[in-house]
Amino acid sequence: MSLKTVIESAWEDRSLINDPATKNAIEEIINQLNEGIIRVSNPNEDGTWTTNDWVKKAIILYFPLQQMNIQEVGIFEYHDKMKLKTGYDKIGVRVVPPAVARYGSYLAKGVILMPSYVNIGAYVDSGTMVDTWATVGSCAQIGQDVHLSGGVGIGGVLEPAQASPVIIEDGAFIGSRCIVVEGARIGKRAVLGAGVTITSSSKIIDVNTGQEYIGYVPDNSVVIPGMLPKKYPAGDFGVPCALIIGQRKASTDLKTSLNEALRENNVSV
Repeated sequence: MSLKTVIESAWEDRSLINDPATKNAIEEIINQLNEGIIRVSNPNEDGTWTTNDWVKKAIILYFPLQQMNIQEVGIFEYHDKMKLKTGYDKIGVRVVPPAVARYGSYLAKGVILMPSYVNIGAYVDSGTMVDTWATVGSCAQIGQDVHLSGGVGIGGVLEPAQASPVIIEDGAFIGSRCIVVEGARIGKRAVLGAGVTITSSSKIIDVNTGQEYIGYVPDNSVVIPGMLPKKYPAGDFGVPCALIIGQRKASTDLKTSLNEALRENNVSV
């Protein structure tokens, strides 16, 4: 049977996780996630993404198979079920102490981890910087040449299995203390200014055209935090949203256009 078929059967009948063939299938999927052979979500040619819920199910089934154990890393001691990722020198990843990535996450060549955390099932593509105290949650998909600034929180998702993970596409710049959760998607080369929060239900409004997006930031957009007025029984209050205030020019050098967009709109990152 295919790995997918084995996992779907075990998902419906949890007693099957004690079967050696099922255990082997689960462990093989985690190994393939660790090597980047498979991933939780795949990009399609039309710009959409397909979530492989059976891979997420395998991660969930992997947890009860693991036993608590003590791991020592220099002066640090951990007590957990999950192994830590190793062999960074062989895969060409720079890891600054005390950064941690769990086994079953994928880090491509050229990734830099400042003191940060990457959870199981996450995919971090080449040239990406995960800056100090940034977190990449379970199953999150991070593209090439992305910058996750200090304290950024990229949410994870395992259950429900069919839920979409957070997706940060190639070249995006996520400013300090931004929060991106609940399967929100940030388009290619988009810029989030400091403190922007994007959820699956967040309204992202283009201040120049009035166009509104939900849980999705289009390519090249420069985004800052905003507020929408809303009436409640107790009075009028502001509800958080995000505002697209400009475009990162794809026709010019990306670093130059990023700096210009930030200066023009007085955006902090």
